[in-house]
Amino acid sequence: FCPACQALQPPAPRPDLFRLMDCDRSFRIDPEQLQRRFRSLQRAVHPDRFGQRPPKEQYYSEQHSSLINKAYQTLLNPLSRGLYLLELSGVEPVQETDCDADSAFLMEIMEINEKLAESKNEDNLEEIETLIKVKQEELTGEVTAAFERDDLQGAKKLLAKMKYFANLEGKLKAKKIPS
Repeated sequence: FCPACQALQPPAPRPDLFRLMDCDRSFRIDPEQLQRRFRSLQRAVHPDRFGQRPPKEQYYSEQHSSLINKAYQTLLNPLSRGLYLLELSGVEPVQETDCDADSAFLMEIMEINEKLAESKNEDNLEEIETLIKVKQEELTGEVTAAFERDDLQGAKKLLAKMKYFANLEGKLKAKKIPS
């Protein structure tokens, strides 16, 4: 907002999402603090509050609201938060080939994929869902430790593994939706 006239200003071209959401630039975040900040920012700039303002401010309000949603979603999800931290550190984007050397891991992913493809009942799907959640929690802990050691390449490899589990989670959700 303009300090003089209180008019809403355009968002910065490439804002730091951590700064926007008033978080430390760290993999470890407080989800409740993030949610409070999200709600506070949305209350201030939500397009519904700008219906009577000039079109330019209405447009800026939509841009800010969209940016705040993106920041919240990015920082709330461990995988996207980790990828964003790597991007801010100038590390090349994660490729699935970053963990290709780990044949045991790839075999595990193949086995889960096969179980998922063969699953016909809800119990099997819930078992797979639990397995995926446990693996994602383990990886999140390992990624947290890697970032805290400032081991960006280690974090990158672990995030590549998290991507595989995120893909499995997507396949699981698609399978659970009744067709």
